[in-house]
Amino acid sequence: MTDELNPFLDDPRNTSLRSFILRQFISGVMTDEERARLWGLPKGCRMRENAKIISPDKLTCGEYVWIGEGAILDASGGLEIGAHTSVGLNVYLWSHTSFLTNLTMNNIMGNPLIERKKTTIGKGCFIGGPSVIYPGVTIGDRTVILPMTVVTKDLPGNMVVAGSPAKKMSDINDEWIQQRIDGLKIARG
Repeated sequence: MTDELNPFLDDPRNTSLRSFILRQFISGVMTDEERARLWGLPKGCRMRENAKIISPDKLTCGEYVWIGEGAILDASGGLEIGAHTSVGLNVYLWSHTSFLTNLTMNNIMGNPLIERKKTTIGKGCFIGGPSVIYPGVTIGDRTVILPMTVVTKDLPGNMVVAGSPAKKMSDINDEWIQQRIDGLKIARG
């Protein structure tokens, strides 16, 4: 086959990407647990279909993490997700931004203007989707991020946040949690 008829590029980057695309394709016929295992996630993790992990080798993930359908986890700048955290449907966790490559009319691969920052999500967090977490943000343990929230700055933890940009709605403590457990018991009769 001549080069004009062969659309495939035979270089390390495209070969690596092709492997990633194949893994993504195959994961479409797996269960949530199988899919998480395919992507190297630890014990008890589940990953819904159409979720995507960019640079999975730079992801540190705790046990019993749930990743919702259509979520994009960008670990290219480093991404850490604590145990017992849920990442909702269509949540975007970013660890890089390339807007300067566009503004400088220099949107090329490997541009040094691409900024990568580690993003950290604590243990026992719930991120309702669709929400967006910006690159370099640290979210403390036991944080609830309500749907449609945009987190642009660090959150210390033990709080409920909502909005764009995220604003604190309430604190979370043991009493707050127990009130919700009691309310659930009453509702179930």
